[in-house]
Amino acid sequence: MNQSVTFYLLWFVFVSTTFGGQAQKSAPQVTKGRIVRVENFSSNYIASRTIDIWLPDGYTDANKYAVLYMHDGQMLYDAEHTWNKQSWKIHEVASALLLLDSVKPFIVVGIWNAGLARHAEYFPQKPFEQLTASQKDTVVAQLKRMGRIEEAFAPNSDEYLKFIVDELKPYIDKTYSVYTNPDNTCIAGSSMGGLISMYAICEYPEIFGRAACLSTHWVGTFSMEHNPCPDIFIQYLKQQLPDPNTHKIYFDCGDQTLDAMYPPIQKKVDQVMIRKGYDSISWITQYFPGEEHSEKAWSKRLHIPLRFILGE
Repeated sequence: MNQSVTFYLLWFVFVSTTFGGQAQKSAPQVTKGRIVRVENFSSNYIASRTIDIWLPDGYTDANKYAVLYMHDGQMLYDAEHTWNKQSWKIHEVASALLLLDSVKPFIVVGIWNAGLARHAEYFPQKPFEQLTASQKDTVVAQLKRMGRIEEAFAPNSDEYLKFIVDELKPYIDKTYSVYTNPDNTCIAGSSMGGLISMYAICEYPEIFGRAACLSTHWVGTFSMEHNPCPDIFIQYLKQQLPDPNTHKIYFDCGDQTLDAMYPPIQKKVDQVMIRKGYDSISWITQYFPGEEHSEKAWSKRLHIPLRFILGE
């Protein structure tokens, strides 16, 4: 790994773990639609957190809407409120697509991450539990070296997904005028958020019919040296991918900064998708040469996965 990637990783880890879980004083400002904030949404599974729900212009209970659940909710809307002064600008991208009738009407449920607990909540739990003791030690050592964890590492992504499925989704279904079936229930994120989105559609195919996984962090840690994560994730996909006749999955990656590690692994994932019967109707992988690992990069191409998973 070159020095620029190493510096980027150290900077990214420091800032995201230092500021990622802090509360914002006010709801993010959006130029299109409106934000409904739910502070301290309580859970029996994970720590309470903020939920920022985006409703498009003209939202009305007289109509029905699809739902897009997104991780790292504090990074979605307002760059003035984010640690790196970047955001997905999903309200702008979504509004432009809705104006063109390129996607079905939908709302966005932004789920805040939990700072230092983020890695454990987003790391696919069942694949980790299939590792040998020695392999787990390698993962733990690599995460400690990068400051992602302080002591022991025990993924609790199964609990995080239970929170979404058993607590958050029922609240959204009851409070807003939304479709509740898998065809209209999508999940999306980037980096570790892409990884947990992949895990969500595999673990709950009866809930999530669509997943968008941008810059999926197949590495799991931040080093490829003796790293068992990519292979165990690929093995998991071979066993757990949902039916391609009823589900859609989007992957992508760049090749700069942290994304530089992803293309060789993603190409192996692509082969698994083909062997499991996925085609251009049910799956897309996009490669973006020259693009880095950042909200700015994801915002530039966000219209592509949104069209794919939410297209009419």
